[in-house]
Amino acid sequence: MTTTAANPSEMPVVCDVIVADGFILTEMAGVVDVLRLANRIANRDVFEWVYRSASGGLVRSSSEAMVETHLLTARSTADYAFVLGNSDADHPALSLGPIMSSYTARQARVILMSEAASRYIADKRGGGERHTTHWENRAVLLERLGLFETKSALVVDAGSIVTCAGMGASIDVTLSIASQHLSSATMMTVADILLHERIRHYNTLQPFAGRAALATGDRDLDTCVSLMQDNIEFPLPIAEIAAQTGVSKRSLERKFHAVLRTTPNGYYRELRLGKANNLLLNTDMSINEIGLACGFPSGFSSIYKQTFGMTPNAARQKGRRK
Repeated sequence: MTTTAANPSEMPVVCDVIVADGFILTEMAGVVDVLRLANRIANRDVFEWVYRSASGGLVRSSSEAMVETHLLTARSTADYAFVLGNSDADHPALSLGPIMSSYTARQARVILMSEAASRYIADKRGGGERHTTHWENRAVLLERLGLFETKSALVVDAGSIVTCAGMGASIDVTLSIASQHLSSATMMTVADILLHERIRHYNTLQPFAGRAALATGDRDLDTCVSLMQDNIEFPLPIAEIAAQTGVSKRSLERKFHAVLRTTPNGYYRELRLGKANNLLLNTDMSINEIGLACGFPSGFSSIYKQTFGMTPNAARQKGRRK
């Protein structure tokens, strides 16, 4: 969709929204609905946008919705290029080196969402400390490339290249960018319409990716969960976690039951299986390597099947057919 400026004397801000097969619909809405609402509140078409892809034509999202796209071109005159993630950082359509250079060479800004950010970081093979991606992708980069330094912030602004965790953070980064062209009051109204109570600062940490506490309202429980998150590969005994938290093991068990409706061991196992599932579906690591990386030195396949109802291999094959 492209809008047309209401006042020809005012040049619109042009945004290319670049998608690949399996793109994330949430991220598209986070970009386009912010721009659309900004035009509505400003009562003029400040922004216009064009959907683009490597092949042009219809492109299908991961949720089966489709969008008509124009062909990517190195001659685009857009002021911004938003590159959406698509659940597969290895997708060739996310490797946009020459195209990105055509934007940045003329001072246009490129905003990379989730998997698009991961692909950029992986292609660079360095400088990860200057960029971010979704916390799930960060775990994959860590296991595959050993990139420990990738940031856990929602957004990192490195000048011409902006990396973003994607998903809900796509609203924050687009609100922030749009506020450079419209008043803060206008953009706060847009945020209010979206029921997005505040425009989060770029440095806000992603949930699970670096936050010190789960914020359950119980300090001891939050400390315990934080210790579990920090010790996935080599799980700590629950007695040791309780000791480091400063409570008895029995007291910790009562807290888990009252607040999280599970046991400490059960919660810890779910955390580790969650990471294992992410690595299973998003990397080519062997089943044994995944088990070891997630604190299951033996019996991983049996535990996985008991939890998810299928073997890790079956889950991997099913995920790749989607």
